[in-house]
Amino acid sequence: MSDISSVLILHPSDNIVVARRALQAGDVITTSDSHLLAAEPIPLFHKVAVRPIPKGSTIRKFGQPIGSAATDIAAGQWVHTHNVSLERERAGYEFGTELQQFPAPLPRTFQGFRRRNGAAGTRNYIAVISTVNCSATTSRYVAQELARTDLSRYPNIDGVIPIVHKSGCAFAYNSDDHLLLNRTLAGFARHPNIAACIVLGLGCETAQASHLQQTQGLIQLGGASAGGRDDLPMILNIQEVGGVRRTVDRAVGVLRELLPAANDVKREPIPLSELILGLQCGGSDGASGITANPALGYASDLLVAHGGGSVLAETPEVYGAEQLLTRRSVSREVGEKLLERIRWWEDYARRNNASIDNNPSYGNKQGGLTTIIEKSLGAVAKGGTAPLRDVYQFAEAITSKGFTFMDTPGYDPISVTGLVAGGCQLVVFTTGRGSCFGCKPAPTIKVATNSPLFNRMQEDMDINAGSIIDGETLESAGSRIFEKIVAVASGEQTLSEQQGIGDEEFCPWMPGPVF
Repeated sequence: MSDISSVLILHPSDNIVVARRALQAGDVITTSDSHLLAAEPIPLFHKVAVRPIPKGSTIRKFGQPIGSAATDIAAGQWVHTHNVSLERERAGYEFGTELQQFPAPLPRTFQGFRRRNGAAGTRNYIAVISTVNCSATTSRYVAQELARTDLSRYPNIDGVIPIVHKSGCAFAYNSDDHLLLNRTLAGFARHPNIAACIVLGLGCETAQASHLQQTQGLIQLGGASAGGRDDLPMILNIQEVGGVRRTVDRAVGVLRELLPAANDVKREPIPLSELILGLQCGGSDGASGITANPALGYASDLLVAHGGGSVLAETPEVYGAEQLLTRRSVSREVGEKLLERIRWWEDYARRNNASIDNNPSYGNKQGGLTTIIEKSLGAVAKGGTAPLRDVYQFAEAITSKGFTFMDTPGYDPISVTGLVAGGCQLVVFTTGRGSCFGCKPAPTIKVATNSPLFNRMQEDMDINAGSIIDGETLESAGSRIFEKIVAVASGEQTLSEQQGIGDEEFCPWMPGPVF
């Protein structure tokens, strides 16, 4: 990336540059080989043509095609949705042609919680898991009462989380959606950041708690995770216990029995190789693929070099850039697993009379992103350069170390829910518009893509990557993100945690029909 005065030059073959400040008509734009005038106002981080682009010609950013000119575009003109069309060229895919090797760094550790089953946690929560929306309020009551009456005596417990949602019924019993919900709920129940939990159902719902327990092999988590009694029930159904009030009393009593063991933990050194990082972006802008996302990619590579794992997600937001990932796949089989997910999403969009190209969102476009391909090229940068070792279904347990991919929608709460259910112990979330996000039990580090956003929302943004535009190197910014990852994994609170954000963001994916 070159930086000359008012614009950012991202690649020598690009026919656009990015405004590093809002430009007015007549402002001089200096590139490495020309001087031109802005023909019209160009908003911050939006694109401006640096040479004539005839109608139908390819528009290039990052050295990659992002669409084609819908009209003739003159040098100095604003390049955005009004004069760009999405024409996706289907180039042949390559597999395993760009595999990077990282030198092994000196071993490092974070201060985490070692669970009895060997898992490593970064937080220490109690969870109340609702199988269906009909038991959601009861689950909240349990969490509120336990937090109000008991937690002050147990300082090593980070809190009580009600894992509640809007689904759990009106789909076919034992269907794909039913099993997907089970996998998601079980992923949170087994999460290494959860010390103990209880599952609350209504009793007549499709998503039966007993079915969840049987299909996912769940056991009484008081014995397995918290070192507590094995005779305590893991499941309570409101209809069987005798109503909401009795269920709240019973559930609070069960969890009180588990609190001493859940509190009887202390942080200890754990190798970074046991850390799994979720990579997420939301509220993106024209700077996302230039600053925060590639800086996070550098941090991701550092964690992979230490033997840890990082997981890219949001399949609709790698659409148009998936060829960059297949080139990094360790085998054709891994690359084809990704392409199979891309084809599934294309079919899913067709079946629902939608288009996978309807992204970017309104806010993304306001921030300078024009096409899904442009957005995807920036989003993929979060995954650094490490080899792609595996591709997972939504909420599937992440068992491979290194850089992997999880199939999720682009909607942030659903995507992060899948990543956490898969086992990510923390998340780094880049944003250019200002997403305020958390997802308990995994802490979320928020990285601003630009300095104006960071200065405007300093109580919400943990790191400013906009400094890259002012001259900081990607490596320096990436190293700052990496050190923040280690610190947060060791107990340092993120700004979203300090504000208590994260109780409302659990959002299982329900791709099928609801009856």
